[in-house]
Amino acid sequence: MTTLHDRGAAALPALRRFSRSTTMTLLCVVLAGYVALGISSSGDFFEGPSLRTFLQYLATPILIGLAQMVALCVGQLNLAVGALGGFSACLMGVLMADHGVPAFLAVLIGVLSATLIGLVTGVFIVATRINGFIVTLGTMTILLGAQYRLSGTRTIDGYSPTLRDLGRSAPLNIPLVFVTALVAAALLAAFMYRAVAGRRLLAAGGNPLAARLSGISTDRQIVLAHTLSGLLVGIAALTATASLPGVNRSVGGDWLLPSFAAPIIGGVALTGGSVAVFGTVLAAFVMRLIDTARAQFSLDPSWVNFLIGVVVLGTVVGGRMRETHLDKKGRAPGRTPPVPPESGPQPAGALPTTGGTR
Repeated sequence: MTTLHDRGAAALPALRRFSRSTTMTLLCVVLAGYVALGISSSGDFFEGPSLRTFLQYLATPILIGLAQMVALCVGQLNLAVGALGGFSACLMGVLMADHGVPAFLAVLIGVLSATLIGLVTGVFIVATRINGFIVTLGTMTILLGAQYRLSGTRTIDGYSPTLRDLGRSAPLNIPLVFVTALVAAALLAAFMYRAVAGRRLLAAGGNPLAARLSGISTDRQIVLAHTLSGLLVGIAALTATASLPGVNRSVGGDWLLPSFAAPIIGGVALTGGSVAVFGTVLAAFVMRLIDTARAQFSLDPSWVNFLIGVVVLGTVVGGRMRETHLDKKGRAPGRTPPVPPESGPQPAGALPTTGGTR
């Protein structure tokens, strides 16, 4: 009895923190938004076909949000998320439709190409010391040209029926592409929170100087982050290709804003050193609900983008104000200065660092 009581007492502070966290807020917003859309549609939104469609087109926003989150955790930005995804999707389509490549091999080539491009991007950033913003901007421009070279003005829709079946398959009205996104999120969470390599990513992003002093190569972490980002974008290209009736040069054109919005709204710091896998997934849910409401109520798409942009800016400004407030409290007379984050990889159960000397 004493042991159970002690465990319950130890769990209370964690529950209190969770109830006041961004994740809890997003979870409430998702539940309230889903119920509201269901009621406004007279229950149609709760039915199997509507749920299947909603989840099917949620897979890609989750994956691109996670891809951007990995780059953000080391203080980098990946502006090439949309262009890389569009290029990979068109590459898969062209290989299957124009060259008769089997679906499995075409998908493998597309995902590996995205991963390799992410790796090359990271190596180029480290080797040249050019800001990642500039490098990924250049990569985006190159990939947009390559995507147009692959698809031209046509829509590629003659690819493998096997891949289409994957996009349409939904046991118990749960699409397999959505399950793929959740599995990728779970594996990424296990890697970031439990694996030594993941903890090194967080350490390098939260306090690069301390990480270097403890023997962690920040250059390797930047390369690893961009490689993982490319891999996730490749998987997003797979889910998009399987779900869409065809791919063309417009695929990926509207991925950039959602890729930033999901992790930022989910609670990821732009300064690096933190991840929020569950929060990013929930934020993708929120944006998908907004998009569904736009279609249901025939809203102007520009207003939806405006709303998402305002939410992103408000989240960034609010986070900055909160950090400034905490910093002032820490330096107030009579208060003990805050202890800086640890310089090396932290234990698996510890929370990731959110700041530090950069």
